[in-house]
Amino acid sequence: MNLRMQHLPKIAAIAIAIGLCACFSGYSVVKKEAEDVKVPGKNLPTIAVTPLPGQDNSATFLAALPPATPNRELLAQSWDSYRRRFIQNDGRVIDYEASDRSTSEGQAYAMLRAVLIDDADTFARTLDWGEKNLQRRENGQPLDSLWAWKWGQRNDGTWGAIDNNFASDGDIDAITALILASRRWQRPEYLDLARTKLKDLWNYSTAIGFAGKRYLLPGPSKAFIPNSSTLYLNPSYLATYAFRIFATVDPDRDWLSLVDTSYQVLEKSAQLSNVGLPSDWVALDIPTGKYETLPQTSQIQSLYSFDAYRVWWRVALDAAWFNAPQAKQYLQTSTKHLQQIWREQKRLPARIDLQGKQLVDYEATSQYAMLYAAWSLIEPQLGKEILEQKLLPQYKQGIWDDHSAYYTQNLAWLGLIEPSVLPRKLLQPN
Repeated sequence: MNLRMQHLPKIAAIAIAIGLCACFSGYSVVKKEAEDVKVPGKNLPTIAVTPLPGQDNSATFLAALPPATPNRELLAQSWDSYRRRFIQNDGRVIDYEASDRSTSEGQAYAMLRAVLIDDADTFARTLDWGEKNLQRRENGQPLDSLWAWKWGQRNDGTWGAIDNNFASDGDIDAITALILASRRWQRPEYLDLARTKLKDLWNYSTAIGFAGKRYLLPGPSKAFIPNSSTLYLNPSYLATYAFRIFATVDPDRDWLSLVDTSYQVLEKSAQLSNVGLPSDWVALDIPTGKYETLPQTSQIQSLYSFDAYRVWWRVALDAAWFNAPQAKQYLQTSTKHLQQIWREQKRLPARIDLQGKQLVDYEATSQYAMLYAAWSLIEPQLGKEILEQKLLPQYKQGIWDDHSAYYTQNLAWLGLIEPSVLPRKLLQPN
């Protein structure tokens, strides 16, 4: 089964749809899209799905991974399978579960994965498609260097951007990939583009909150600052490892200040949950610094669900790449409830409310993969158990769960790949 939440009228269509999906039991359910938002600009013709060349390149990708990499053959095979099934020859990443649309998130995941497995060709293709097709425009003119989050078939049958807003998690992942790619393949033009995007990300997707400190917004301020005293925040977008990397190439902006406020958001907002879990969405009251649940009338909710899974992976990267003590402490503290459920039931529900109530009976492979990244660091025995009991059994011939499960393929792969496959020198300044 697969659930994907679509856009909501309250906050400009992007507030929830960025990657909220997971696969389990091999059955998919996709809600109908709300009416597409048309944007100015040249209408693009329908593009036929022409996948990347069909030959098996898994041996090439296997050679790119250090010999001691856990699950090395699986990672090489699944990346090769993903790029041939989900990426067009021109670099467009396709989400088959949502009307064959493409997203900034999907392009960025492909770029990040390509850097990690040393696939310069796929990186260049996916970047090129994003730059050519996702540029945000108004009245035919570029707005900035950030990417429109959603591209697909419009109501009139043409193809192009159908929501001109950006989603900061996609841009953060793309910028991180650009910086790492510039170092891995000695491509200074990638670094130049990353710096241009960093300036726009800072200007359009950060805001001053409690005590005059700066916070990362999930997208444009008009969508996530509903009034002068409130910020809507998404904990799964908080990529502290990325902010540390950004600080090494963009000294004109205080990216390390976002590390501080990100951990504040993660730690304080977890207190909304009786069992200490992160929520998909939270609200920050700017004058008091108090974290609040979103209104019950809002269609974006404060509960542990498909977005929140990514918190485990992002925080784990900060622990693995930068040995951040806050990261390890957070992972140990905030996964305690899940540790308890796992030890008692040997399965985890896909959704849990703030009171700790299990809302559904089904599971999510994507959750297990993100937890694997965390538990491999702090509870290795539990990590081994979910790998053997929940992740490997769902993998067959290059695919987790289902051949159309775009989101699960990405989170499963990113959760399983050992962070140390990236040479340490790539995390350092040029």
